[in-house]
This record gives sequence, C-alpha cells and structure tokens, in this order.
Amino acid sequence: MMKKIIVFVLLVFFAACKAKKRTVSYSKKPSSVSETKTLTTPVSESKSVYVLPEDSGKFIEFPINSVEEYIETFSEIAQFEMKAYGIPASITLAQGILESGFGKSTLVKKTNNHFGIKCHKGWEGEYDFHDDDEKGEWFRKYNHPMYSFRDHSLFLTSRARYAFLFDLDTNDYRGWAHGLKKAGYATDYKYPSKLISFIERYDLHTYDEKVVNEGYVVKREPKQYELNSHTVVKGDTLYSISRAYFVSVDDIMEANNLKSSSLSIGQKLTIKSVKK
Repeated sequence: MMKKIIVFVLLVFFAACKAKKRTVSYSKKPSSVSETKTLTTPVSESKSVYVLPEDSGKFIEFPINSVEEYIETFSEIAQFEMKAYGIPASITLAQGILESGFGKSTLVKKTNNHFGIKCHKGWEGEYDFHDDDEKGEWFRKYNHPMYSFRDHSLFLTSRARYAFLFDLDTNDYRGWAHGLKKAGYATDYKYPSKLISFIERYDLHTYDEKVVNEGYVVKREPKQYELNSHTVVKGDTLYSISRAYFVSVDDIMEANNLKSSSLSIGQKLTIKSVKK
C-alpha cells in the first residue's frame, strides 16, 4: 500500500515539474553496443533520477509495522538512488532498517531521519534533539521520508572519507558494509555484520542485481580536494575533528603522520577535504 502511495507521488511530480535531462551511459546484454538512457531530472538537482515531493511544510509520517513493510515501502526509492548515485540499494535499505528501527524509532517519529544523520557543520535545515553518543545531540529533520533518502545519498557522495567506497563494485554490499565502518559512519564494531545480516536475511542484494542488470553506470566526476589548517583547542579529539570536516580519523592521522590519537592544545593539523 505504501509503495503504491510513493509511486503515485512520483508520477504526479514527474508530470507537474519541468525538468532537465541527464545522460547515463549503459549497456544491455546481450548487445555489446553502447547506448544511452535519458533520465528525468528536476531543475534544482543535477544528479536526480526522480522528482522529490514538494515540501508542504507539514510533517508526513509513514507508519511501518514490520521490516518487510519497510522494504516494500522504500525499496524502489533505494533503487532510484542507486541509479543516480551508485550507492547499493541493499546498503541504503539495510542502513535504513538498522538506523531507524525499520521506521519505528523515536528519532524517525520526530524527524523522518532514517539514517541517523546529525546536523554537522553547515547544515541549515530543520533539526531536533535526540540522545545518541551524547545527550541532546542535534539531528537533521525532514518533512518527508524521501528527503532523508536523498540526503543520505548526498551525505555519502560529498564527503572525502567515503570516496574510496565508490571504487568498489556497485553490488559489493560486503565491501560497502565494512567500508562504512572504516570511514566512521558508526562507532559500533558490529555495524558491518548487522548490515550484512539484514541484507542476506531479506535478500536485499536482489535490488542491487536489478539495477546492475538494467545496465546503469553512473559517471563520476573527479573530486577536487583542498587542504585546511586546524589548530587543536581544548576538548578536540581526532573523532570530533573528523566529524567537523567530514573526513575519517585515518585520513587525518595519515596526512599528519600521527602515530597515536593523542593531541596537544595548539597543535596544527592539516585536513584534506572535498572542495565545495
């Protein structure tokens, strides 16, 4: 039922919004000839496959009663995001199930935040408070769940610490699961095994296979990087600095030849981040 509602919303906005076009190279078996598929793209988004619902300013909640219903509701959205951004649909769904308690968590009910994304530096949207690693942390808030799925794609594709994930095969969900933990998406050391467990228990990898079999290949533009200088102040840790600049702890340590996580007040660090 929910899936039908989402599809209906998409069709309405496909018809209602003027759109640009973007070309994606792909090939279909058994033909070896390179073809092109044109995807509808809204004016405000250069990498979108579908038009997001208009933000009415009202908070729209999707009540979910089971993991199976969560998958049925959001699997098509996860596949659209995979086509546009190259993130395996299985990973998107597994993260959504885990981070949101399959849509039933307190955070989701307050914010529609399905991926536990905090505000971080530069966030200008709505937010709400929720206890996580620390008490009363700021989390991003969305008026529609689909905004959360789009922001998840943008979050992973716009930060240097996740860049190496996009060198993996698009359907390598195991590599992605371990890579997300390595890049610092979550602190739980069991995070990869939990994602993989959801993917294999509910056959989420079949959604990756559907996209791959359709021949979608996202052409990635080379990222440009910039070097920033950070002066350590009281309370700074490598983890907090990595969060502030959207890079991994390992990247900071490598760039500064650090052998341990110990920092000194006044210490100068070089931070390599994606150029905006």
